[in-house]
Amino acid sequence: MMHDTDSRAPRVAVAGLSARLLAQSAARAGFDVVALDIFGDRDTREAAAMWFDIGGNGLSIDRARLYEALESAARLPRMLGLVVTSGLESMTGELSRAPRVPRFIGNGAQSQAVRDPRRFFALLDEAEIAHPEVCFIAPAVRSGWLVKRADGCGGTHIERFENARNVSENAYFQRLAQGRSYSALFLAAHREVCVVGFAEQLSVQAGDLPFVHAGSIGPVDLPARAAERIGRAIEHIVWKTDLTGLNSIDFLLDGESVSVLEINTRPSSTMALYEAAWPDIWPRGLIGAHLDACLHGVLPQALHTAMQTPPIRAGQRIVFSPTSFTVSRTFSDACFNDPNCHDVPIAGARIEAGCPVCTVSATASTIDALRLKLDDEHVNLLQRIEAG
Repeated sequence: MMHDTDSRAPRVAVAGLSARLLAQSAARAGFDVVALDIFGDRDTREAAAMWFDIGGNGLSIDRARLYEALESAARLPRMLGLVVTSGLESMTGELSRAPRVPRFIGNGAQSQAVRDPRRFFALLDEAEIAHPEVCFIAPAVRSGWLVKRADGCGGTHIERFENARNVSENAYFQRLAQGRSYSALFLAAHREVCVVGFAEQLSVQAGDLPFVHAGSIGPVDLPARAAERIGRAIEHIVWKTDLTGLNSIDFLLDGESVSVLEINTRPSSTMALYEAAWPDIWPRGLIGAHLDACLHGVLPQALHTAMQTPPIRAGQRIVFSPTSFTVSRTFSDACFNDPNCHDVPIAGARIEAGCPVCTVSATASTIDALRLKLDDEHVNLLQRIEAG
């Protein structure tokens, strides 16, 4: 689908399971956006001049459709390149080398240094960076262990080992550890690092999947010692791997102790929190900062001084449908006209029970007030689903 546009701005292609957040950030930064994803939500299409459907079976990306769409995007004038988000982690290396597609802007081959669990946890061990116990041979006792696929995302790649029926060849095992789940978003260029902020990660139990991603809250303030430890871990990882652009690190926080879980080598959904919290710091959005880091090796200047101002606290929460339903025009319009509702499905879309419907957001001056507002938005959306 294509929208009429007279823009002569540079183009950027954004791709993933859902491209909405990247598309909106790039549009705010003044780019002419080409979006590729599996949903085609109304706010994605509004932000993009062009949208391509790359959906496969279920909630998956069809490889052939992806490459066909990328080759079409590459032929467009003023195309700067391609930025990917969640769902394409396993393909970044080949996309960075593929002919006839837009230039890859982000981590290509170097992402394997952290996406391959054997290499990543060896790197952490070498630097004495704490992480939950990991093994690559099935433990004799199943309880107390998680099984994870190295190429997964959004928590759909994590199961309790005692409940797992089939363990894939690229799986590894991680001991269930204490602590609450957090992430840090950071920018990297030429082995230098700029930490953008910290966020608490929200998750839900979905069937046998215990930790499905359900949103985030931030910026949050960590204990000083914990923030220092995770900052040093990021610096060491970037120095060893030469990651570039926007990345995030997931970790557990238990008091002042941090335990690293994994690195996501692409822009994270938490970027929306920081754009909302410090809009004056990111006038070109964080996607602009990602492009500056990847294409020009430039990191933001005097960022920590600018971020001393107490931020707005922002949150986003994915709403999963309690029942199967077909999206009505009334429902779609109500969500689309609600400024706190995002990833709005088009009329006629079929939403199955347990699948994501929309994302709701809120802002507040404190984390406690933010949690209450997010709960209210969640309830409102569920009532809207029930009303049809």
